[in-house]
Amino acid sequence: MEISALQKLRYTYKPKLPAGLSGEITEVALELGAPTESISDQGELRELFKHTYGKPLVAFVRGKNDKIQKKLTVGVILSGGQAPGGHNVIAGLFDGLKKGNPDSKLYGFLGGPGGLTDNKVREITGDFMDQYRNTGGFDMIGSGRTKIETPEQFAAALETAKKLNLDAVVIIGGDDSNTNAALLAEYFLAQGSAVQVIGCPKTIDGDLKNQYIEASFGFDTAVKTFSELIGNIARDANSAKKYWHFIRLMGRSASHIALECGLQTQPNICLISEEVEANNLSLGQIVDQICASIIKRAENKENFGVILIPEGVVEFIPEMKKLIAELNDVMALNAEIFAGLGNFEAQIDWLGGKLSPESGTLFQSLPEEIAKQLLMDRDPHGNVQVSRIETEKLLISMVEKKLSQLKKAKAYGGKFSALGHFFGYEGRCAFPSNFDADYCYSLGFSAFVLIASGLTGYLASVRNLTAPADKWIAGGVPLTMMMNLERRHGSQKPVIKKALVALEGAPFKTLAAFRDTWAVKTSFVFPGAIQYYGPPEVCDQPTRTLRLEYRP
Repeated sequence: MEISALQKLRYTYKPKLPAGLSGEITEVALELGAPTESISDQGELRELFKHTYGKPLVAFVRGKNDKIQKKLTVGVILSGGQAPGGHNVIAGLFDGLKKGNPDSKLYGFLGGPGGLTDNKVREITGDFMDQYRNTGGFDMIGSGRTKIETPEQFAAALETAKKLNLDAVVIIGGDDSNTNAALLAEYFLAQGSAVQVIGCPKTIDGDLKNQYIEASFGFDTAVKTFSELIGNIARDANSAKKYWHFIRLMGRSASHIALECGLQTQPNICLISEEVEANNLSLGQIVDQICASIIKRAENKENFGVILIPEGVVEFIPEMKKLIAELNDVMALNAEIFAGLGNFEAQIDWLGGKLSPESGTLFQSLPEEIAKQLLMDRDPHGNVQVSRIETEKLLISMVEKKLSQLKKAKAYGGKFSALGHFFGYEGRCAFPSNFDADYCYSLGFSAFVLIASGLTGYLASVRNLTAPADKWIAGGVPLTMMMNLERRHGSQKPVIKKALVALEGAPFKTLAAFRDTWAVKTSFVFPGAIQYYGPPEVCDQPTRTLRLEYRP
């Protein structure tokens, strides 16, 4: 198979490790902290996780570790959506296992958690591993979104572990996947099994983070990839001077991607879902904000611009949130009736008497294409798939309508032409940046040390990420420490708490300090492509978000 010159070179890249993980493998020891508590609901979670609750924080230090050279058999799972660097987590885990004991084995479960329950597996050998080092994607073993949640699935996972004589399972995933990891660790211990479970923090959305998990892997590469594309479009806009570009970005529950890309590229407008909710902004008020920028720029003869939109913003707009909730309830209760309706017009007529007056009016006002998306694209639970709603087209349509009204009232004299874009899949499997290549490799190696040291129910942790890699601090965080109880599908469930954009945090405050200027004055920044070879200040820098959150 033909491969690119860059890919050949990336195979040879040697990821950097924190000082605590480099050197002689027998000198990587553990330093245990005090017992931990969950974020909230301590009593309930202590009862749910009788065997794994309250474990101490762990840091890796130089010292003697007699367990590190034990022969191990480990299985690894890629769970959920793709994120750049996943292959390097597996590489760090593989190299750690082989460094500890050359006879150790690593198995990859195929297609995500379903590979564990169905015993679909392949052994990861050195030659096979070398084909995927420092590359993007999850194609090495594939991923999947199966949740291990039924008694039968848990029992099947344990049966597979027994058949393969596994010492441990490593789950590479986001908050839901690592919640599953915590439940699996608890289940194994409750069944008297010694199989350990360790998680690694993955999601390009950036919403799996806290004091001890400073960043989820893949976020760095994804936002740099998106920012390059946004910068290219901004340069084109400033060249042609005739289009407004509405760019929807991945990020349903949190707006970390939009915020970071806003900081990197300085668009005219960058919507942040958490701010929309906090200020109780209506769809009309958002349209008014956009129109205000368009009008002011038109007065300067600049009939062009760039607007960034988080994909999940519609769920944070109060009246849209209410409409979506009503549609979910109505269609869930009347699924068979709705399925039997012949066409869109019939569906609209049927819904007329089922929605509240406010939601009914809003629904009728939406562009037909958006209304159809709200009705047709449902997830397995019957809910609207918000990620498929083309919010950029909705806003373009509403802005056009508003500007037309203003033009008739002689309150606007500019020209408005808009183009819509969605950036999501372009960033999920990109070649990992040097930062993500190093960070992911360190996470995988950390997972090995946690396993070799006999721990279970932990998430691999690498901190101090704004420093050079050799100054990073590696260790582990108890999964239960990051949990709370949330209502899911009608009952209280233990989940790892999502980290939303903090409106009092330095990254958002920095954006807020400049956005009035950016809204009127062309201030675009053009980040360019990710660089892999050159000075560290060009190739190894973390995101603006990290630098602002952890600046000295």
